[in-house]
Amino acid sequence: MIRNGEFYMIHEMKKRGMSISQIANELGRDRKTIRKWLQQSEPAYYQRHVKRPSKLDPFKDYIRRRMEEGCLNANVIFDEIKAQGYTGRKTILRSFMQPLRPSVLSKATVRFETSPGYQAQVDWGRFRVDWNGEPKRLYVDVM
Repeated sequence: MIRNGEFYMIHEMKKRGMSISQIANELGRDRKTIRKWLQQSEPAYYQRHVKRPSKLDPFKDYIRRRMEEGCLNANVIFDEIKAQGYTGRKTILRSFMQPLRPSVLSKATVRFETSPGYQAQVDWGRFRVDWNGEPKRLYVDVM
């Protein structure tokens, strides 16, 4: 954004006969920016964006309470708050729930060892081999 001082400087340079490219090179700005500001008669004033309330705001306490109870499924909570009058979408709900979810500390699978001969694991495989010049399918199990 161009500051007010630069806005007036751009107009003064143009009055002195400088081209848009010369002004842009002098100030280190893009030509399109200079052209845009030359078309305006006075500088634009900064407008602060007012934060609008979210559609989810009335339901946030309920969502937090349900998550503390152990319900971490966004689809279930979405159905519940929709029945209460929520008109938004699931994406807003999911982005609100994400930082509130507990982090997973354990792995999904746990490795365990048994004594020799007590347990076995089998893997199946399928291979293509060249058998006397013809391709054949070979099924293999590995224990």
